Amino acid sequence: MSEPQGGAAMLVLNLVLIGVAVALDPLPLTAFMVVLPSKGGLRKGAAYVFGWLVSLAIVVTLTVLATGNSPPRPNTAPSLAALAVKIALGTVLVVIALRRIRARGRPKPPKKPPKWQEHVDNMSPWFALGLAPTLQPWVMIGAGAATVVEAKLSSWESFLALFLFCVLGSSSYLTMEIYAVFRPDRTRQILTAIRTWIDTHTDQVIIVGSLLLGLWLIANSIYLIVA
Repeated sequence: MSEPQGGAAMLVLNLVLIGVAVALDPLPLTAFMVVLPSKGGLRKGAAYVFGWLVSLAIVVTLTVLATGNSPPRPNTAPSLAALAVKIALGTVLVVIALRRIRARGRPKPPKKPPKWQEHVDNMSPWFALGLAPTLQPWVMIGAGAATVVEAKLSSWESFLALFLFCVLGSSSYLTMEIYAVFRPDRTRQILTAIRTWIDTHTDQVIIVGSLLLGLWLIANSIYLIVA
């Protein structure tokens, strides 16, 4: 990358944090755990993972193409605009966390599962492939795109950093899919246990994840603007 070593390290750190947050978002994870144990779930799960991974790769590729593989210099209008976007997205994440905090303890009306879940056994792999991008946490992915603006593909390390961001953001889905291939008998039991845990801890996971990542994006971006 063309940045100084410290700037490159900060870029990688931001991509790692965002990638982990994308991979562990409980809402799309729950959807995947409905698809994987369904009839023909291995094929549909593979299509879901492929759609998830490819959509991340497309976002990264389009962002690099949009910058012309030439990151904006610090303290220029494009650089400050990218940081402003990250602050705005960080603020959205903090607001999401605060709303979840305020809603805790209040009775929640029962939610109907999405219609696609009623027909999951008859779902085609093509539908699963298209479903994945619609369920992605696009606020976090937008923050990832605003971070990729700082990247310049000039060495194998820079290519590797962006590749690892895509893989890291898909790691939870890849892990479950691979496990289901080699241990199909235990997969349903493990997925049931994970879903049970997520169902009872969704608010906590969203609050902690959104708050930590949102505050980090805001603080880090403000630091870069001031410094």
